[in-house]
Amino acid sequence: MTYIWQQRDWPRFRWSADALLAPLGDARHKQGWFLGRMMQLGFDLKLEAELLSTTDDVVKTSAIEGENLDLASVRSSVARRLGLAHGALAPVDRKIEGVVEMMLDAAHNHARPLTVERLFAWHAGLFPTGYSGLQKLDVGEWRKDREGPMQVVSGAYGRRTIHYEAPPANRLPAEMEAFFAWFNDPIEIDPLIRSSLAHLWS
Repeated sequence: MTYIWQQRDWPRFRWSADALLAPLGDARHKQGWFLGRMMQLGFDLKLEAELLSTTDDVVKTSAIEGENLDLASVRSSVARRLGLAHGALAPVDRKIEGVVEMMLDAAHNHARPLTVERLFAWHAGLFPTGYSGLQKLDVGEWRKDREGPMQVVSGAYGRRTIHYEAPPANRLPAEMEAFFAWFNDPIEIDPLIRSSLAHLWS
């Protein structure tokens, strides 16, 4: 199997502007409608909307990674950071605090350059104990591949299916330096396309 990072012209992405014209137009229409509705809301209602959407983002993003966070604790952490004292009722652990802080930093400071220091700070916030379950992690640094390549697998032990294998650890610094240079480049490109390419890159 050839993975995307093993392609000869990696990471030169190509796409059909004609094929994307209709779905991008539809997305822009919905964004305009949403922003129009948001402009009609008062400040307090905007904060409430941000509280709901950020809480939902944190819970669902963590669920993708196999982490089931307590909804009330996530809501409490987001509410406190947004200055909504009435929503900050449930106790919050360090894990949830780290996820919420990362999500709000990415949303509120999206215009700031993405750097290795900022990425490592997010990583340290996500794993404040240095562990994921019982597994010790290299927090705030590039992975080492001590136990072989990083893979996305499914199935029981001995009958696992490998869906994806990440680039070897010794390639990460150069790969990420190239990604940062691309991501921070002010070249004009539709933000939705840029977001999609960033997902492919990662």
